[in-house]
Amino acid sequence: MIAVGQLSGAADTVDRRGPARSFWHDAWGRLRLNKAAMISLVVVALLALLAIFAPLLAPYHYADGDLLHTSQGPNRQHWLGTDEVGRDILSRLLYGGRVSLTVAVAAQFVIILIGVPIGLITGYFGGWVDLVVMRIVDALYALPNLLIAILLMSVLRGNISQSQQGSSLLVRLDDWSSGLVGIFIVLCLTQWLTVARLVRAQVLSVKEREHVEAARAIGAGPGRIVMTHVFPHVLAPVIIAVAFGVPGAILLEASLSFLGIGVNPPTPSWGLMISSGITNLRSHPHMLVSPALALGVTLLAFTFLGDGLRDAMDPHMKR
Repeated sequence: MIAVGQLSGAADTVDRRGPARSFWHDAWGRLRLNKAAMISLVVVALLALLAIFAPLLAPYHYADGDLLHTSQGPNRQHWLGTDEVGRDILSRLLYGGRVSLTVAVAAQFVIILIGVPIGLITGYFGGWVDLVVMRIVDALYALPNLLIAILLMSVLRGNISQSQQGSSLLVRLDDWSSGLVGIFIVLCLTQWLTVARLVRAQVLSVKEREHVEAARAIGAGPGRIVMTHVFPHVLAPVIIAVAFGVPGAILLEASLSFLGIGVNPPTPSWGLMISSGITNLRSHPHMLVSPALALGVTLLAFTFLGDGLRDAMDPHMKR
């Protein structure tokens, strides 16, 4: 009777505790306690909505200029003023955010498609494949990303300018995307290195665990082991890497546009607007303040969100 009572008491204790919570549920609970991360999440969501609905929210078209109202300060017709050719800065800011977020988010998807498979293959199988790929990654890591981006963009721009008379696929894509194809190529060739190394390191620590050994002992194939027993443990670090990769991609695109090798004018970009604003800083500072603030707030929001995700997905975090 005592044993039955003890078992009944234990069962009542389990019932009062409720069902076991998943890793993602606990991570979301920890993330909600991080005020900076939640505010950043709201800012990121607001920026995404502004970028999506930019054609509906922009009071003017980003390319429409009025030479009678050039370099005006904020007023009723133009809330953030106009630039040197009379274009509405608010409209260009909204469309510029659309360009920056599109480049950054789309590049992260492509980077995941490249970096995650390479990291899984090299980390699980090892051998000469791991040796060759990691030496290539180390060699590319030794070069500054901005330098590689400038060289690649210069080569792409040269090839595109030489092919303007023809109808090559690269020229058509460049015209259709207003110069974003080159930036996509640069981001995909330079940003996948971090994801690949991160995934490889995680796989090396996971593939020797007991559940992987058990799956291998009962005859599971390498593909099933990687996708079922290894990849779920890699997913959380990849999400964190993507959150930190978005501001890096935005900054790289802004840097290339600032140097004049990014998007093709008159397509707006925050980097292009900052470059134009610096030229007119003394006489018309409003042309620099708006894009600089937009870029700074976006970078800070994604950085704080990445910090929050890193802390929330750390299983050792109790608060």
